[in-house]
Amino acid sequence: MIFVDTNYFLRFLRNDIPKQTEEAKKLFFQAADGQIRLITSTIVVFEIYWVLSSFYGYKKMEVVRSLKGVLGLRGVEIEDREVLDEAVDLYEKTNLGLEDAYNLAYAKDRKVGEFRTFDKKLQKMCGSV
Repeated sequence: MIFVDTNYFLRFLRNDIPKQTEEAKKLFFQAADGQIRLITSTIVVFEIYWVLSSFYGYKKMEVVRSLKGVLGLRGVEIEDREVLDEAVDLYEKTNLGLEDAYNLAYAKDRKVGEFRTFDKKLQKMCGSV
């Protein structure tokens, strides 16, 4: 099993450093073909979100499309994939940031009885948990 860090996903998504892009593509294609097993973490997904939106200035829908692409990669085990899928959908459909959307999706997945926050925008969304 091979852990894949943020920069591999970024090179794959952005296609901006040819040599690294080709290496990332090769790795992801091998995983999709079942030749190797890849794994990454929830933190990596959040780093992708942050780098694309803050550093590269991607618009929200570009970030959503990129994250859905990462979450849809075959052969890559992603921690909390289902929660992240729901969080990205919630992020896409609301004015919440991905962090808050993830926390709501996480709370729903864990079947919490109550969600407490001082964030008024987030508090309005808590009824859907």
